[in-house]
Amino acid sequence: MNVLTGLAESGITLLIFALMLFVLVVVHELGHFVMARLANVRVLEFGIGFPPRAKVLRSEGETMYTVNWLPLGGFVRLEGEDGDSDDPRSFGRARLPVKLIILVAGVAMNALLALAIFTAIGWLPGQTGALSFHEVQADSPAASIGLVAAADTTSGDRIVAINGQMFHDYDTPQQMVDVLRANAGKPVTLVVLHGDGSEDTVVVKLRDPATLDSEHGPLGIVGTTFGPVAQSFTRSPLEALQFGVDRTAWAFGLVTGGLGQLGDSIVNRPTQAPPLAGPVGIAVGVGDVFWQQGPIQTLFLAGILSANLALVNLLPFPPLDGGRMLIIVIKSLVGTRLSVRAEQLTYLVGFAFLFALFAWVTFFDIARQLGAGQ
Repeated sequence: MNVLTGLAESGITLLIFALMLFVLVVVHELGHFVMARLANVRVLEFGIGFPPRAKVLRSEGETMYTVNWLPLGGFVRLEGEDGDSDDPRSFGRARLPVKLIILVAGVAMNALLALAIFTAIGWLPGQTGALSFHEVQADSPAASIGLVAAADTTSGDRIVAINGQMFHDYDTPQQMVDVLRANAGKPVTLVVLHGDGSEDTVVVKLRDPATLDSEHGPLGIVGTTFGPVAQSFTRSPLEALQFGVDRTAWAFGLVTGGLGQLGDSIVNRPTQAPPLAGPVGIAVGVGDVFWQQGPIQTLFLAGILSANLALVNLLPFPPLDGGRMLIIVIKSLVGTRLSVRAEQLTYLVGFAFLFALFAWVTFFDIARQLGAGQ
């Protein structure tokens, strides 16, 4: 790769990442904005990025629209959100349920965006994916129906459908294995594509769940891989929606596990590289996925990032939405015993911690890239 090509790819990668981040943040803040408007709470500013302010896009009306220099997210500034306002339309004067609904609306929008992305991917037409395997275990259900193992994804037998359920070529072998495990102990109908191009439909009873372990799966195949076959494939709208729901739940589980690993790394290994990537690492990852796997997988990554933004903002830590909800609930319980100054100090400390966390993760992101370039 020459220098000009590398610079062009880097520029396109940055553009894709910036566009992805812009959409995720705008959708999140639109949730707050729309819900505040519906609740008749005055919105003073809709900002992309965090201050200092870079440019005012529009200032007519009661809401100012701005772009800010720190590309860490975005914000909607509401009248009286610090509780210090006599405006009857202020956030501070709204009822507790209204406040919580406004704050959780951004999280809900990112969750819905993740669902919409995964559902759209599930609905896209494409090549059928098939499950190949390198070994058939003796005295297994696979052996009983004569399945033939293959050394690669273009020879031997391949499973293209389970109980009528087919898979796109961008799915993973684990998804098909999970379907087999979910039907352990039951008869299933398999569509098998043979090495000569012929196709058979066979029924086989899978191993009982009590007999399964790390070495003995429900069908009795080992060394599974996944690849496309020369068949087109589309899901119905309902099947696509189910795919979207499944993938969204999977993404939330992935993010939850990652947050747990990050917390453990902060507490126990603060001088070591964290298990998760920051903005720099994510931007590099977006480029790798786009150039090596294509736009569909890049869109899939955007769905994961939207789920990530939803869950991260639910954390009970100021100034994240979850932390703001926690402060509001505490204020409703203790009243004026929590002063405006104490609340503002809490947000300041929280923001400082988040910025330090951002700097810590970014340092290791850059160190990884420098190390990879040596």
